[in-house]
Amino acid sequence: MQQYNSIKTKHPDALLLFRVGDFYETFGEDAVKAAKILDIVLTQRNNGGDQTALAGFPHHSLNTYLPKLVKAGQRVAICDQLEDPKQTKTIVKRGVTELVTPGVALNDDILSSKSNNFLCALHFGRNKIGVSFLDISTGEFLTSEGTAEQVDKLLQNFGPNEVLISKNHKNDFTELFGTQFHTFYLEDWIFQEDYALESLTSHFKTKTLKGFGIEHLTHGIIASGAVMHYLSETQHSRLQHINKIQRIAEEEYVWMDRFTIRNLELYHSHHQNAVTLLDVIDKTLSPMGGRLLKRWLALPLKNIEKIRERHQVVSFFKTETTLREKTQQWIGKMGDLERLISKLATGKINPKEVILLKNSLEAIVPIKQLAQESDNASLEKMGQQLDSCEMLRSKIKQVLNEDAPIQIAKGNVISEGHSETLDELRQLAFSSKDYLDQMLERETKLTGITSLKIASNNVFGYYIEVRNTHKDKVPEGWVRKQTLVNAERYITEELKEYETKILGAEERIHALEQQLFDQLLVWMQEYISPVQQNAQLIAQLDCLCGFAQLSLENNYVEPQVDDSTRLEIKAGRHPVIEKQLPLGETYVANDVLLNRDEQQIIMITGPNMSGKSALLRQTALIVLLAQMGSFVPATEVNLGVVDKIFTRVGASDNISMGESTFMVEMNETASILNNLSERSLVLLDEIGRGTSTYDGISIAWAISEYLHEHPARAKTLFATHYHELNEMSTTFLRIKNYNVSVKELKNNVLFLRKLVPGGSEHSFGIHVAKMAGMPQQVLQRANKILKKLEKSHSSEEMTEKLQQSQHEMQLSFFNLDDPLLEEIKDEILHLDIDTLTPVEALMKLNEIKRLLSKKKKASS
Repeated sequence: MQQYNSIKTKHPDALLLFRVGDFYETFGEDAVKAAKILDIVLTQRNNGGDQTALAGFPHHSLNTYLPKLVKAGQRVAICDQLEDPKQTKTIVKRGVTELVTPGVALNDDILSSKSNNFLCALHFGRNKIGVSFLDISTGEFLTSEGTAEQVDKLLQNFGPNEVLISKNHKNDFTELFGTQFHTFYLEDWIFQEDYALESLTSHFKTKTLKGFGIEHLTHGIIASGAVMHYLSETQHSRLQHINKIQRIAEEEYVWMDRFTIRNLELYHSHHQNAVTLLDVIDKTLSPMGGRLLKRWLALPLKNIEKIRERHQVVSFFKTETTLREKTQQWIGKMGDLERLISKLATGKINPKEVILLKNSLEAIVPIKQLAQESDNASLEKMGQQLDSCEMLRSKIKQVLNEDAPIQIAKGNVISEGHSETLDELRQLAFSSKDYLDQMLERETKLTGITSLKIASNNVFGYYIEVRNTHKDKVPEGWVRKQTLVNAERYITEELKEYETKILGAEERIHALEQQLFDQLLVWMQEYISPVQQNAQLIAQLDCLCGFAQLSLENNYVEPQVDDSTRLEIKAGRHPVIEKQLPLGETYVANDVLLNRDEQQIIMITGPNMSGKSALLRQTALIVLLAQMGSFVPATEVNLGVVDKIFTRVGASDNISMGESTFMVEMNETASILNNLSERSLVLLDEIGRGTSTYDGISIAWAISEYLHEHPARAKTLFATHYHELNEMSTTFLRIKNYNVSVKELKNNVLFLRKLVPGGSEHSFGIHVAKMAGMPQQVLQRANKILKKLEKSHSSEEMTEKLQQSQHEMQLSFFNLDDPLLEEIKDEILHLDIDTLTPVEALMKLNEIKRLLSKKKKASS
């Protein structure tokens, strides 16, 4: 326990797995945590009068229990026996051999094959935040810096499994980014520029970071330095596979804030069993391809040439079906090249994985040939860049057995003919059967005992067994070792010598196999970079083949992308919803046309369940798919590159942070209005519904007006229940009314889900309530109340009130010569009451009220 306590003191923040014999034990608070997470028995041990909690599991079950601890957010220190207990008479030396944390893991049972396992660090500067992401299992190292909003978006995109922060900024992090991340707090001195610079340059063996293009990112460098520090703290020193650091060039990708990423359900959904866009479009066959597809989805391109290049390859694969199928066939036979080569670098690779690496590289040879012989320039270039790693493959083939086991201790790892010494030792160890058969034959002749038997056991090795009926024929030189009911067991000098020879050979075989395997791993280190490059190229091919397959299976078309600011979608469909439709039902496709000159804002009205939200989302998803390089669900798409996508879709309370639905809605909308650009696509759904009707109408009106008058003239789809907003199209030239059509039947309503020009006058809320199974009594009462309300809030009554107030104001202002009051008088006298809508009247009254309050302030 003294030894345990001294090791635990060095790792107070980690759960310590302490190797004792064949078990990993946990003590005290660690045991209580482990028992709860792992659902194992918690016992008590008496240590010098003190009761200590204890929980443990067999050492060979580590791969079963470790992932559960790490996934529960625990940092786990693995403390092993550093010497053979047989070789020491004192307490066995022990030490921490690995520290596994949610963000630093190489164990396959912890990692998800198609997702990165990112460790992230944040550095809070005076006016910027530095951020760094590292996946130790693939060697990817990325950095950036920017505003809290930009960093928030990156955290949403990369979804790190662990975030490192300075202890001094604990509250800043929670305030800005919430509590959904596993966080670990480091000392403040680690976040220093000179220390970070030294950590990075000594790791990369360079004098500066200019070669990586990040030398100007001071905050990003500090964050990256903190990551490297943390790796050394967690006993990770073999990091040859981390051979470059890249800047996340945000200016190259479409901007989507965290609300948009969440609202569009790209790769996460808050709804149980919901299908995300990634679930639908992922046709990748390799882990590398799956991870890259997620990255492409998070960071769609803005560069037209790069987008077109991807489209050309997809188009080629779509036409050349046989070539695509052959390429996919070979990709499907590959292991995770990226993670296998990282395991080599970190010394965690086993013989079976080395064989898998060799087989995966063999599958590259036909892919390289297919790509080089294709008629597509991009594919040809990829083919040339693929490295067949011939030397590496032949070396592995020469050294290792094809059916090498996972554990080297099981033997038969090194192939026959590679080492003479090993072959001789094997001959000695495995020819024992022939030798013993000869000995048995000889002794049987000499003694005349026909039932002699030579065998071995763990207690005293090899022995000769003689049945009791032949006991008297046993020679004098044999030594009796065991008496059984019907027989006696003996040993001889010759048998003992031979046993020593065999056992020595087995030990030497094991040591030699380990030595030869280690030599092979050292030699293989030279190939880390070529294999990493292969992995990246195969991932790209996998994604592009997947896009072609997706297009063929779901009837997607190639979008035409240019530098205009127009968006024209013909017969667009929602990629996810169309896959969820009941058998035999077809998705109702819709056209959308948006530009900055004639139809900048489309005001969509229509009842609940008519498909307004689906239409908004599908427009964003079609743009996203097009700009990440995929074909799209439509009959034709002409797209001027979009640089920002903003969505405000659906209600989402943030009660834990003390914010109501309406407050969340206003926060998200404010973020949109403050970040508009000429190439933005804005999708607003039911803005203003979280407050009273007139408040909501006023806010929705003012937002639409702001978007129309803003110099950016951002392309906007605005779905609303407020039919009053249809009036805006008469005043604002670039606002057009559309509605999602509905067919009224005798006592019911049929949703046609078709977008048609013109505004809608009804919400059909009571019809929807009926479809939901609302009691008849409630429906009848709702209809009565609706009729009453419609009558009391009729346009005529509103107009009458306005006319009355106009008359009163005319009398009040009749003889006043105050310039401000004169202005108000003119405003009122020139109003055409008969053509004025209720909403316009409210807006006008609001304006007059503002002018009068100015007057009041001035006079006071």
